[in-house]
Amino acid sequence: MPVLIGIAILSGCAAGLVDAADGLKVSATPAPQSAHPATLPAAGDDGPRFHDHAPHEWGTRKPWHYAVHGIDVSRYQGEIDWLQVRADSVDFAFIKATEGGDRLDETFKQNWAQAKAAGVPRGAYHFYYFCRSAKEQAQWFIRHVPRDTTALPPVLDMEWNPKSPTCKLRPAPEMVRKEMRVFLDTLEKHYGKRPIIYTAIDFFEHNDLKQFKNHSFWLRSVAGHPQEKYGDHPWLFWQYTGTGSLAGITGDADINAFAGTRAEWQAWLQQQNE
Repeated sequence: MPVLIGIAILSGCAAGLVDAADGLKVSATPAPQSAHPATLPAAGDDGPRFHDHAPHEWGTRKPWHYAVHGIDVSRYQGEIDWLQVRADSVDFAFIKATEGGDRLDETFKQNWAQAKAAGVPRGAYHFYYFCRSAKEQAQWFIRHVPRDTTALPPVLDMEWNPKSPTCKLRPAPEMVRKEMRVFLDTLEKHYGKRPIIYTAIDFFEHNDLKQFKNHSFWLRSVAGHPQEKYGDHPWLFWQYTGTGSLAGITGDADINAFAGTRAEWQAWLQQQNE
C-alpha cells in the first residue's frame, strides 16, 4: 500500500474539539480520506470473495484486491441472520435508518441491535428526499438513530430518485450542496463524527460534489473501478455490486470494499471509537 493511503486514512487521528452544547468530541480536522493507489493493495488473486448473481467482468482493478469488505442493507433484504453474516467474513455493515422527514426503515432497530450483538461494526445511513428541508431530515435521523461511540460515522445517501411517487424535484446544484452542508453539519455536531457521503456518478458530476473536500466518500461503481468513473477523486468505500450473495441474507446484497489494507482498517476503526 503506497504511503499516500496510509497517511490519508490516519490523518483524522489529530485532536478534536469539544462542542459546548453537548460535550461531544467533534473532529477538528477533515475526516479520513483515501486516495487511489498507484498499485492496488493486493489481498490475493484467488477470485471473488463473495458469489455474485450478475458479476461484472473486472479488468486489472478487481474488488477482491482489497482486503476489507462489507454490506449495506435495508428492509429489502428482509430478515437477516447477522451471526451467519459475520461468519461469512463480512467486516462491516451500513444499515438504512431513515428517508426524508417521516420514514423509518422498519428493519432498522432490529438490524442495528443484532449487527452489534453479532460483532459486525455498523453505521446508519439516511436516504435524502428533495421535497423536505435538510434541517427536518437531520432532526428525523437524530430522533431514530441513537448515539453510539462504537458505531461507524453516519452516512448521507445522495442520489436522484426518479421513481419517487411523491417528489420529482431536482434542485439546482448550488441548493443541493447548501442543503447537504446543513444536514452534514447537524449530524457531525450531534454525533461527534463527520458523516460520510454516499453517491453515484451521475449525481456526483451533476452537483459537483468534489467540492466536499473535507468529507469521506462512499462511491457506487458497479461497472468499473472508481478511478475509471470518478477520476482521481478520493474515496473511502466502494460499492462494487448490487447482486452479491452471502450467508445470512436471502436474495441480492450490496457489497462494498474499504480502500485500505486490513491494518489500516483496524486503525480507522480505532479512530472512530476515540
